[in-house]
Amino acid sequence: MSLAEVLKSGNYHLIDVREPMELEMDGEIEGAENIPLGEVEDRKEEILSIEKPVVLFCRSGNRSGKALDFLESQGLKEGYNGGGWAELKAHLEATKGTF
Repeated sequence: MSLAEVLKSGNYHLIDVREPMELEMDGEIEGAENIPLGEVEDRKEEILSIEKPVVLFCRSGNRSGKALDFLESQGLKEGYNGGGWAELKAHLEATKGTF
């Protein structure tokens, strides 16, 4: 399944790997869980236990890509790099009500 298909389905868990200060300064996506990149390794069991596809995002897609690589190496079955938060938020808002 592609990222677009997962987002359209509405069945996913969003994880924002930015730092809390970035959320305060730049904004956030409603419903996303904040797990900063520096905490991903310590919280891997929590993330790996999520029973939905996991969509990770950050400011540009770089940190979420690193988090995804790590989680996949630890056994994450269905993970996606959602890229930058602003683009992902715009995509989610554009597809609301279409599924």
